Amino acid sequence: QVQLVESGGGLVQPGGSLRLSCAASGFGLDRYAVGWFRQAPGKDREGVSCAGKDKDDTYYADSVKGRFTIARDDAQKTVYLQMNSLEPEDTAIYYCNHEQFWGQGTQVNVTA
Repeated sequence: QVQLVESGGGLVQPGGSLRLSCAASGFGLDRYAVGWFRQAPGKDREGVSCAGKDKDDTYYADSVKGRFTIARDDAQKTVYLQMNSLEPEDTAIYYCNHEQFWGQGTQVNVTA
């Protein structure tokens, strides 16, 4: 049974940092891509970043390039999203995704 459990969200001031974690189980993480999405109030869910099977196979939305970094630890079956220089526009629920499976999300609030 595939499970994705996000953690690490919280309240942070603009310019601050957070690291999100996605603990994966029920599938071989090392064989698949895993992505991070987010959904802000009143907006559609959007792709933020994705880590492919290969270490250098990564994708970032233009809005987060240079500020967010995705990393995977296949041994720990965890995918991380390091978020730096956070902006109020980054406020959203962040979700981990693998194929048709989604985690429950973790809330990120960026406010002064």
